[in-house]
Order: sequence, then C-alpha cells, then structure tokens
Amino acid sequence: MINHAEQDVYEEVRRLTNRRGVDVVFEHVGASTWETSLRLLARGGRLVTCGATTGGEGKTDIRYIFSRELSIHGAWLGPKRDLQSAMVPVSEGLLRPVVHEVLPLAKAAEAHAIMQRREHFGKIVLVP
Repeated sequence: MINHAEQDVYEEVRRLTNRRGVDVVFEHVGASTWETSLRLLARGGRLVTCGATTGGEGKTDIRYIFSRELSIHGAWLGPKRDLQSAMVPVSEGLLRPVVHEVLPLAKAAEAHAIMQRREHFGKIVLVP
C-alpha cells in the first residue's frame, strides 16, 4: 500500500515495478493526479477514469499517449450485477477496503473537514 501523504507515488510505483510501470490505473481523483496517473502506466497500459473530485481538466501531452500506446477509458456506474460480482473477493477476504475512520452521521461536518485538510488515508465512513 502506498500512502500519498508520506511517499512519492510515482517513485514508489516505479520502484515496486522495477521501473516498468503498471498495466492499469483507476483514476478517480481528477486534475491533481491525472498527469502522474498517466506517467505510471507501462507501455500499452490503460487508464480508467471515473471521477474528477479535484477538477475536470488534466494536463496531457498527447505525444506521450501515442508514443507509449496508452489507452484512456471512461467508466460510469455499471449494473447492480457488476457490483455484486466485484464484491465477491471482498466477501472472501481477498480485498479489504482501507478505512481511515468511522464516525457517527452527526459528525459529518468533522468528516468533511478531515477530507478538506487531506488528513485521511482511505475512506471515512459515516454511520447513521
């Protein structure tokens, strides 16, 4: 696991992949991570984008995309059956969500402040 607040994501991925890069990046942050997400891809890699919480305009050198034969795919929510099949490895304990903190719904403003200050690593769960 790479903690973006404590490590340089690009350098750590390069180290872990012996400078090769990764085959797929699921990009859901947007402008602030877009350029790094593209640079993390190995030749022929795919970037799947499904969100833009930090902005919808990412800087892209088009030459980098075609010279490395990269693909960019947009994704939106799928049908319920896709979510159910994706949850199988979670229910089997093969994938674990990273949860920073669980707070009561009454502390939603506090949760929002934590996110705005970028003090969290993983999800913040609100419980009604």
